Amino acid sequence: MARVVVGGGFGGLASAARLAKLGHAVTLFERADTLGGALSSVTRDGFTWDAGPTATVLPAVVRDLFRKSGRPVEKELELVPLDLLREHRFADGSRLGLPGGSRAAQVSAVEALGSGLGEQWARYLDAYAESWELLRRDYLERPWHPDLGAREVTRLLGSREMLAKRLRGAFTDERLRLVAGHPFVADGHDPRNVPAWQGVAAYAEQRFGAWTVPGGMAAITSALERRLATRGVEVRIGVEVHDVLLRDGRAVAVSTSAGDVDADLVVCAVDPRRLPVLAPHVRRTMPALPPVVCHLGLEGDVPDLPHHVVLHGDPLLEVRTGGLAPDGAHAWTLHGRGLAEDVVVALARQGLDVGSRVVTRVDRSPRELVEAWGGSPLGVLWQGRRTTRKRLGPGTPVPGVYAAGAHAVPGSGLPYVGLSAALVAQAVGPA
Repeated sequence: MARVVVGGGFGGLASAARLAKLGHAVTLFERADTLGGALSSVTRDGFTWDAGPTATVLPAVVRDLFRKSGRPVEKELELVPLDLLREHRFADGSRLGLPGGSRAAQVSAVEALGSGLGEQWARYLDAYAESWELLRRDYLERPWHPDLGAREVTRLLGSREMLAKRLRGAFTDERLRLVAGHPFVADGHDPRNVPAWQGVAAYAEQRFGAWTVPGGMAAITSALERRLATRGVEVRIGVEVHDVLLRDGRAVAVSTSAGDVDADLVVCAVDPRRLPVLAPHVRRTMPALPPVVCHLGLEGDVPDLPHHVVLHGDPLLEVRTGGLAPDGAHAWTLHGRGLAEDVVVALARQGLDVGSRVVTRVDRSPRELVEAWGGSPLGVLWQGRRTTRKRLGPGTPVPGVYAAGAHAVPGSGLPYVGLSAALVAQAVGPA
C-alpha cells in the first residue's frame, strides 16, 4: 500500500523513517530542493549558521527516533549537553545564567538574583511535576482524543488558567516572570493566551537540560536522510503536493506538481492550510510567526558569550553564538521581536555593539522564512485553552490522512515535533 509523507522537515523525515521501519512503502515529497526545513544550515563567505534551532531539550526523543528506525543515534552523530540553557540579561543590568538538568543548580543560580527567589523558582517548577507525568504518559506519548482521554488529562488541558496569571501568582520579581515566560514570548505568543499547563516546558528543561550537535543541528537532517535511504524511502525533492485526492471521503492519492500519485495513507507534515482538504478544519487557528533573523559573520574581538543569550527589553533580542567560522572569526545569529530598527543597531543599544566587526550578514524576515520553509516551524499560535482542540494530529477528520510536525503539537522544537511523528506511527501501526 502506498504511503505518502508531505513535507521534508524534521516532522516529515521522522514520520517517514518510523513508518518505513514498520514495513510501509513510503514516498516523501518536499517542495524545496533540499530537506530539513528549519533544521538546516545557512552558509556564506566561509561562515555557517543553524537556520533554525541551535539546541534541543529531551534528547531522548531524538535517541528514540533513531533507535526505533534502525541504528542508535550514537552511531550517527554526537549529542553534547550544554552547561547553560541560556543567559538572561535584564534592563537593570542584572544577569541570570540558567543551567539545565539540575534542580539544585537552577535554584542556586536564581537565588543569586535575590534572597528567596530560588525558593519561589523551585515552588513554581515543582508544581508542574504531576502535570508533566500526566501529559507525558497520556498526551505526548500516545494518541489522545478529547472524548476518550484520561479524565485528569482532559481536565488539565481544559483548564481556564493562563500562564500570565500563573506567573503573577508565583513570582514577586518581574525578572522571574520574564524568564519563565520567555520561551513563549520568543515564539510569538502572548502569555495571557497560553494555558498555564504549558509551563511544563520549563520543568522539562530543568530535568533534562539542553543539548546540541557539534558542527550544527543540520547534522540530524543529514543522518535522517541516510536513514531514509537505508529504509528504502523514496524521496522526491522539488515536488510540491497541492492537495489530497479523495474517493468516497477517503484519501486515495495526492495531487503534485509532477502529477497525481496514488496514496491510501497521507501524513501531512506541513502547515495543513497548504492542503485544501485540511484547510477548513484549521480555519480557526493562526500560525505563530518566526522572529526577524539575522546571521552575522564577525571578525576580530567580540564579547565572549555563552551559547544562547536573551536580552530582555524593547525589543526582545536573542544572540546564539554556536555557528562555524574561519579562524579568528565568529558566527552569531540574532533573533528579534518588536523591532523598529536594524537588529544590529538594536543590539548595540542593549550593550553589545559588534557593528564594526561585521564582515558578512544574512537577513531573513518572518515572511521570507515562512515562504522558504512552507510554513512556520513554531506551529500554531496560542489563542486560549481551546487552541488545544483546534489543531490536528495525529489523526484528522479526513480518513486516511494524519498530521505531524509543528502544527500538530502544542509547542515548537524537536521534542514536540519528534513526538508527533511517534504518535502518527502508533496511530497507523505496522504494515
